[in-house]
Amino acid sequence: MSLSLKTLTPISLFSTLFLILPLIATSSIQDLLQSEGLPAGLFPDNVKSYKLDPEGHLEVHLESPCMAKFDGRVHFDRVVRANLSYGGLVGLEGLSQEELFLWLPVKGIIVNDPSSGLILFDIGVAHKQLSLSLFEDPPVCKPQVLSEKVGRKKGFQVQR
Repeated sequence: MSLSLKTLTPISLFSTLFLILPLIATSSIQDLLQSEGLPAGLFPDNVKSYKLDPEGHLEVHLESPCMAKFDGRVHFDRVVRANLSYGGLVGLEGLSQEELFLWLPVKGIIVNDPSSGLILFDIGVAHKQLSLSLFEDPPVCKPQVLSEKVGRKKGFQVQR
């Protein structure tokens, strides 16, 4: 007995719908983050779109690079990439945090235990624990050019 194309089509359609439905049902980046055990306010208010592939590779597109504030200043590139899994964003690219006048790349964001009320930022040289309450709502993100991000002032001249 062989299977006909008519029998495979509904099964294939159901399988495809089953895999895509969670992505369609998640209407915003905030909904997606919360469904993965992360706070809604990790990305700024100027998210234009995002893509999530079946392997968990997340790509978030912002309207422009910008500066926001959590407990200190953070800089978002126009595109932020990470691997999304339940309770974490790892392998982050496109997010930097200012620490002691230095801009350090944020490599990961993890919520190990939501009941602790803490979120962990991996900034490479250290791990920083912050209150989850800082990330309840998306932060306001102000457009920022790279030269302003690193604190360079235009017009600086050596005095003679």
